[in-house]
Amino acid sequence: MGAFLDKPRTEKETKTGEGNGLRYGLAAMQGWRVEMEDAHTAVIGLSDHLKDWSFFAVFDGHAGENVSKYCSSNLHETLLKHQSFEAAIKESSDSPDLDQLRSGLRDAFLELDSTMQKLPKWSSGEDKSGSTAIALLVTPKYYIFANCGDSRGILSHNGEVIYNTVDHKPGNPDEKTRIENAGGSVMIQRVNGALAVSRALGDFEYKLDSSLHATKQLVSPEPDIFFQSRSDQDEFIVLACDGVWDVMTNDEVGAFVRSRLQITDDLQRVSCELLDTCLTKGSRDNMSVIIISLPGSPKVTDEAIKNEQKVEAELEAKLEALLEEETNLAEVDVSYAMQSLSQEEIQGLPPGGGLASK
Repeated sequence: MGAFLDKPRTEKETKTGEGNGLRYGLAAMQGWRVEMEDAHTAVIGLSDHLKDWSFFAVFDGHAGENVSKYCSSNLHETLLKHQSFEAAIKESSDSPDLDQLRSGLRDAFLELDSTMQKLPKWSSGEDKSGSTAIALLVTPKYYIFANCGDSRGILSHNGEVIYNTVDHKPGNPDEKTRIENAGGSVMIQRVNGALAVSRALGDFEYKLDSSLHATKQLVSPEPDIFFQSRSDQDEFIVLACDGVWDVMTNDEVGAFVRSRLQITDDLQRVSCELLDTCLTKGSRDNMSVIIISLPGSPKVTDEAIKNEQKVEAELEAKLEALLEEETNLAEVDVSYAMQSLSQEEIQGLPPGGGLASK
C-alpha cells in the first residue's frame, strides 16, 4: 500500500453523462501509486421502475483492486434487490418510506460485504484487499449520502458547502471504542497499527470474530447515511477519495469547482483539473472524483472567461521573464517554475487551487 512510482501516471479515465435534471463528469488517475485501486459507479436512471433516480459512488481500494471493483459493479444492484429497499418504494418512488430506505441502504452495504466474504478468493484469505466507499442516491426529492471510510462527499448550496460526510478514522472516539471492544487497539492512528480507516468493505482479516455482529468488528462495513432535501439553490455535489481531501479542504474544493464552472460547463474537464491541482499540491495517492452539477450550478460568464485569459497572459509573461533571467535553462523544470511564480503577486487565480490549478 505504500509503494510509489518514480514519476506519477497522469493519464485519466474520464466519463460524462446527463439526465434527470443532472449532469456529471468524473475523472480517475493513478498518480504516484504503483497500481490503480480506485473504482466508481455512475448510473442515471437506476432501474425501469426508478428512471428518475440516479446513483453515484467512488470506491477507494487498498491492498489491491478486487474489493473496489466488485463493489462498483454490485453495490447498486444489491440495493435494488434488498427487501427493505423494495418496501421503501412499494407505495411510491416519489415519496419513499425514509426509514425503510435508510435500512435498505445500510443493509445493502452489509449484505454486499457478507457476500464477498463467502466468495473463494476472500474466504480462502488469499485476497486481503478492502475499499472505502462514498455513495449518493439522487431521488426526485432527496440527496442520500452513504459513506464508509474516508472517501468523502460535499454538497454546495448557494455559494457555500453546507454538508460534508465525516471520515471514519480509528482515532475517532466512537470508532476507537468499537475497535477496543473487539479486542484490537489504535496505534499511530491505525487499526492495530496497520489500517488507516476504521470502516471499509472487504478487509476481512479484521472481521474474523464470529461472535460479533458485522458492525462490531475491528473494521465495520456499516455506512453513515444522511438525507438532504433538494433545493433549487443546490449547486453541485463532489464525491472523491481521500487522495483529494488529503491536500484540499471541503471549502477549498467547493470554491475551486464553483470558480471553474464559471469558466466552462465541461464537468469532465473540471474533474481533470481538480485532480491535476491535487497532484501539484502534493497528493501521492490514487485519485477519483465525480462532480454532479445541479440546477443551481454556477453559469459560465464572460467576465470569468476574460479574467482567466488575463491571468494566463500574465503567467505567460512572468514565465518568459523567468526564462530570460536564468543562465542555466537545464535547471528550469515545472517545479522550479511553479516555486518561482508562487512568490509573485498574481490576482485572479482559482480559489482553493491557486497557481497549482493553472
